[in-house]
Amino acid sequence: LPARERNGMRFNCLFPAFSSPGKSKEAEIKRINKELANIRSKFKGDKALDGYSKKKYVCKLLFIFLLGHDIDFGHMEAVNLLSSNKYTEKQIGYLFISVLVNSNSELIRLINNAIKNDLASRNPTFMCLALHCIANVGSREMGEAFAADIPRILVAGDSMDSVKQSAALCLLRLYKASPDLVPMGEWTARVVHLLNDQHMGVVTAAVSLITCLCKKNPDDFKTCISLAVSRLSRIVSSASTDLQDYTYYFVPAPWLSVKLLRLLQCYPPPEDAAVKGRLVECLETVLNKAQEPPKSKKVQHSNAKNAILFETISLIIHYDSEPNLLVRACNQLGQFLQHRETNLRYLALESMCTLASSEFSHEAVKTHIDTVINALKTERDVSVRQRAADLLYAMCDRSNAKQIVSEMLRYLETADYAIREEIVLKVAILAEKYAVDYSWYVDTILNLIRIAGDYVSEEVWYRVLQIVTNRDDVQGYAAKTVFEALQAPACHENMVKVGGYILGEFGNLIAGDPRSSPPVQFSLLHSKFHLCSVATRALLLSTYIKFINLFPETKATIQGVLRAGSQLRNADVELQQRAVEYLTLSSVASTDVLATVLEEMPPFPERESSILAKLKRKKGPGAGSALDDGRRDPSSNDINGGVEPTPSTVSTPSPSADLLGLRAAPPPAAPPASSGAGNLLVDVFSDGPAAQPSLGPTPEEAFLSPGPEDIGPPIPEADELLNKFVCKNNGVLFENQLLQIGVKSEFRQNLGRMYLFYGNKTSVQFQNFSPTVVHPGDLQTHILPLAVQTKRVAAQVDGGAQVQQVLNIECLRDFLTPPLLSVRFRYGGAPQSLTLKLPVTINKFFQPTEMAAQDFFQRWKQLSLPQQEAQKIFKANHPMDAEVTKAKLLGFGSALLDNVDPNPENFVGAGIIQTKALQVGCLLRLEPNAQAQMYRLTLRTSKEPVSRHLCELLAQQF
Repeated sequence: LPARERNGMRFNCLFPAFSSPGKSKEAEIKRINKELANIRSKFKGDKALDGYSKKKYVCKLLFIFLLGHDIDFGHMEAVNLLSSNKYTEKQIGYLFISVLVNSNSELIRLINNAIKNDLASRNPTFMCLALHCIANVGSREMGEAFAADIPRILVAGDSMDSVKQSAALCLLRLYKASPDLVPMGEWTARVVHLLNDQHMGVVTAAVSLITCLCKKNPDDFKTCISLAVSRLSRIVSSASTDLQDYTYYFVPAPWLSVKLLRLLQCYPPPEDAAVKGRLVECLETVLNKAQEPPKSKKVQHSNAKNAILFETISLIIHYDSEPNLLVRACNQLGQFLQHRETNLRYLALESMCTLASSEFSHEAVKTHIDTVINALKTERDVSVRQRAADLLYAMCDRSNAKQIVSEMLRYLETADYAIREEIVLKVAILAEKYAVDYSWYVDTILNLIRIAGDYVSEEVWYRVLQIVTNRDDVQGYAAKTVFEALQAPACHENMVKVGGYILGEFGNLIAGDPRSSPPVQFSLLHSKFHLCSVATRALLLSTYIKFINLFPETKATIQGVLRAGSQLRNADVELQQRAVEYLTLSSVASTDVLATVLEEMPPFPERESSILAKLKRKKGPGAGSALDDGRRDPSSNDINGGVEPTPSTVSTPSPSADLLGLRAAPPPAAPPASSGAGNLLVDVFSDGPAAQPSLGPTPEEAFLSPGPEDIGPPIPEADELLNKFVCKNNGVLFENQLLQIGVKSEFRQNLGRMYLFYGNKTSVQFQNFSPTVVHPGDLQTHILPLAVQTKRVAAQVDGGAQVQQVLNIECLRDFLTPPLLSVRFRYGGAPQSLTLKLPVTINKFFQPTEMAAQDFFQRWKQLSLPQQEAQKIFKANHPMDAEVTKAKLLGFGSALLDNVDPNPENFVGAGIIQTKALQVGCLLRLEPNAQAQMYRLTLRTSKEPVSRHLCELLAQQF
């Protein structure tokens, strides 16, 4: 509140003891209690207190509240100050009410009456105070009481400029809180005409209001286009001396200019030729001024000038109808690509991504390809590098596809883990869309798997198998290339999957070369067999039975493998069943029957690329234009043959989001599994009953994994490492000179999926590598709060290599202690072990919940038992920044509720802990005291241990 700042010196004079250094907290509390007792006695004993004394004591109460102490009296005296005719007394009354009075207070009716009197007084100062109070409180009750009066004040001819400005902002505040309360109709046209007002403050406030209103009712405010263009033209064409009071560092009215440009982006280009011509002239003037030498070296001048320029470019991109302006905008952004300011480079790259989708400016964007590639290589900021990768993806066509794909593959080798998966998807899409020949496409995808195998989702290698199967001219080359790739000492499992499928189908095309004879192919594949997961081994068994059909000379060798005890008595039922059935099929079936059963897979039906669908899902709703720009490049060579997908063949992605690429299609190389390997590929976030995973370890994992009694205590810094992940899901969990453990996870309702990345930092191979997850609850009870299904990893981790482990997690009931992660391996012959706390805390299963202020306080009162509330007052360990606090609360899992707490400095949140057994509602209130560098956190749930545990978890983040 502005009044709080204006009275800052006055507050310090009231309590000089508090502002002097060296006073302890106890001395402050003692002084405050003494002062509160004195004020209470004055209010009760002296019935004839004059206005000055009331103002002084109410001001003291307000200051005590701002110090972080509760105030439970003085509200009536503050309301009485509203009837005063003195500005300072009325001001303190409104200030107290705006900060301390709850919207559900019994005094609201009296306050509303006082506000109504001030609005009717026609005193502009009193009217502004009343309007500020309505805007600051912003409750629905006030909206219902004054929503009809404020528009009248706004459009009244005798209203002062300051009153109009306050009325417009107050109405905007009420509209955002309760849109249904703000009446439309007769005053709409008069509000639009405020754009012609002589007072620039009124125009600025009116533009903000109209921009918000026209998004819901664009036709009602369509007349604002010509008025906005006219006002913008006057600002742009004027000299800075013409708007001296609204000139900021030689830039005339920058904030109003930006608001007008944003308002125009709510509508298509003007239909009136005169208005459109005047607007184009304005946009050209802004672009011309950007080329002029700066009038000041101050950063404020360049910031204001660039703000108008970027908003102008956004409007040009929005219209997408003026080729000359689009090319000029592209050239202007190109100059920013090498600017020393990181923010300007970021914004330029982001805007050029949109320009690349326009047919008018696409070629102009391509001229900056070398600069963008250099940014991808040299930028320090990861967000700028990501925008550079987005721009390369957007500007790619047949003429530069090989260069861009090559550069993105080169960057992928050192790219940040956070964006590797997205880069992989983009490379796969570009390689498919602009493949000049299919051998280049196969080389690109195999190179992609080699460089970033852990981040190549199943959609990517499924797609390459579909394309190879459908194209006869590339099958031999694909078989030869994948055979050579499998000979590498360190071969990623995804490469084994692709190799197993392609050699099983088309290995006969390279069998004539002695270097790739059938026994050599089988020996190469089988050397990878024991290092692979269950799903990959199941695919390889299908490849082996295909080999018996393609190469009869390998039949005895393969039957020996299928007959081995490790297959016929395998702990995994899927592998055991395949071994038994394939062995029987190869033994009893005739050659003709075997050839019929194991014939080559038929071509796949042409359909939309699943890779592009996944990238769209990853980017979220509304990102289609950025990912599939709608340009049909006549030079592009669609791998699916240029056939437009029909409704019957288009694959429709699931409506549920799939941010981590967890959804998997059925494996193309083998029949669908009913258990075992099939359970490893399900999507734990799918709503369908078929996708419900079998949580808990498989029989093989349960037999090989150590029990909880074998796991040692967590390392001393385990709690500190865990705290880093309370409000985030990705990062490095642990690192020493031997091992690095990274985490990437997502949680939804009571389900979660976590990826653990184990990196060998040495040049020596880890032996008997065995990570195990156990919940401490196993030691005391047989009731598990969490069900965790882990996917086993390879027992050997080569030097410099990284392996990935997938965990499917289900929350069965509330819990207070996280699971333990035990990692055991042998390094140089010496056993190594460590135990960490896995970053799975109860707040990970929060479901953010939006609710109105009335519902919040009703629920807050229902949770009023002592055992349902946990409160903690603690010192801030980090700088008290409001945006950082918001980010931490959102990361904690709760929804932030605006306009609920009477004090706008406080944070109010709500959420529901989702478990399989029950749901636990949670409400929280965080009160920062910047002056004392303290927080007070209050948290209420229906379960006492959960309240205290969540309170402790959240408090440690500040």
